[in-house]
Order: sequence, then C-alpha cells, then structure tokens
Amino acid sequence: MSNKETKIQVRTPEKVEKIEEVRTHRIYTPPVDIVETDNEYLLWFDMPGVEKKSIEVTLEKNVLTVKGHVPPVFPEGFKLNYMEYEIGDYERSFTLTDTIDQNGIEASYKDGVLELRLPKVEEARPRTITVKTA
Repeated sequence: MSNKETKIQVRTPEKVEKIEEVRTHRIYTPPVDIVETDNEYLLWFDMPGVEKKSIEVTLEKNVLTVKGHVPPVFPEGFKLNYMEYEIGDYERSFTLTDTIDQNGIEASYKDGVLELRLPKVEEARPRTITVKTA
C-alpha cells in the first residue's frame, strides 16, 4: 500500500451519500495562534516541513480547512533502522461565523508558518458613536 490518500465512495441506488477518506499515514493537528484586532482575525499555523506548493486552504459551507503535505525525506544510500518521529501531514478546520468577510481572506507562508488574515465584515467592526447635544 502506498502513502497516498485513497477516497472511497459509499453509494445508495440513487445518489452518493458520503465520501470517506482513508489515509495510510499520520495526520497532525497543527498548533494555531489566533489574535483578534478591531478589523480582522490573524491565525498562525505551525507547519514545519511543508512546502508552499503543497498547502491547500479551502472554504466550503463556512468551514475553513487548512491542509499541508510533508514529503518523507531520507538520505540517499541510507537504510532506516529505527524511527521515533513519524512524518505526517497537517490538517485543521474552523467553522466561520457571519462576522468574517469570506471574500477577503488572505494567506501567506514563510519559514514553516502559514498566516491567514480573516477580515471582519464592516458591521462587526467596533465603532464610536457620537453623542449629540440637544
């Protein structure tokens, strides 16, 4: 069996009910730091070993999902005798509320850290109300 992801479709006579993913390797939940400012939420995902081209950020039905693939790296000419740390991919999901401007989400990646910027919709941003005198 390879370490590639396999998808199995469970079918009923009329339609596809569910697609179940079967993996043959570890999936880690990356630690995330979340900061809220007046205008946005900032999320930093720690995903060491992931290359930028293998990061997938998706948004479907208010669920924001981050996936990152880590390729196994073994020195050429060496045979692995023992391994305590198992290489695996990263995956984490968050359900977004309607206070997030979903069209304005931005992502950047540097030095093993994925940064997501989730802007707030205008209605969710704090504002100052001017008090008028009568």
